Amino acid sequence: MLVDSHCHLNYDGLVEDIEGAITRASEAGVGFMLSIGTRLSDFEGVLATAEAHGNVACTVGIHPHESGKEPETDVETLVELTQHPKVVGIGETGLDFYYDNSPREAQERSFRTHIAAARETQLPVVVHTRDADERTIAIIEDEQKKGAFPGLIHCFSAGPELAKCAVSFGMAISLSGIITFNSAEPIRETVKALPLDHILVETDAPFLAPIPHRGKPNEPAFVAHTAEKAAEIFGISLDALAKQTTDNFFRLFSKAERPG
Repeated sequence: MLVDSHCHLNYDGLVEDIEGAITRASEAGVGFMLSIGTRLSDFEGVLATAEAHGNVACTVGIHPHESGKEPETDVETLVELTQHPKVVGIGETGLDFYYDNSPREAQERSFRTHIAAARETQLPVVVHTRDADERTIAIIEDEQKKGAFPGLIHCFSAGPELAKCAVSFGMAISLSGIITFNSAEPIRETVKALPLDHILVETDAPFLAPIPHRGKPNEPAFVAHTAEKAAEIFGISLDALAKQTTDNFFRLFSKAERPG
């Protein structure tokens, strides 16, 4: 079984055919999906999708793109929303200095708020980071000093320093379809040096479809292509990669109910 550890089932490109996408995922050997919250204003829809499907869980949070647009949240609000049994993680949150769709100060405040909620609940914080390695490392190190929290760097496209920082604190690294791109050799080299027991796979659907579907809307079934490339990078069989990443997922997201 494979797990798509990061998808957006309620985004345009998937929401129009959620049932079909989940069925195609199952047919491709994807037994579980984590649907990611990016706006508290949309959280009810994300939660409803998870409630309607036994093999879907969700997270709650505010994406860095939205941190200057959504009303600013607090730790208490996030912690309260995690009380639902289907909410198994915090985020996605983090820093995006590539697009700068929200002020950097707002992104950093939101990131620290989400981390504090992860520390209190001990649910993993899902970290988005782009062109912000230095600040992401600084915030992770500073916040870990205040008390340990679990988490992962999703859709990994950063440098080796951030990967080493995350792993040193027990955080996971989630690989997306980016690792299949011809231009991603530096990322593949960084990934190759990481311990396999820290690795997850994801789609980030409907974005970043892997080869051979690049340019099309992504969907959870396509995580199989990312898993094939990851197995190649680590020099192991696809079955071994699937077992390891699935075990890693349910160890990290320990609140999620593993299908029987």
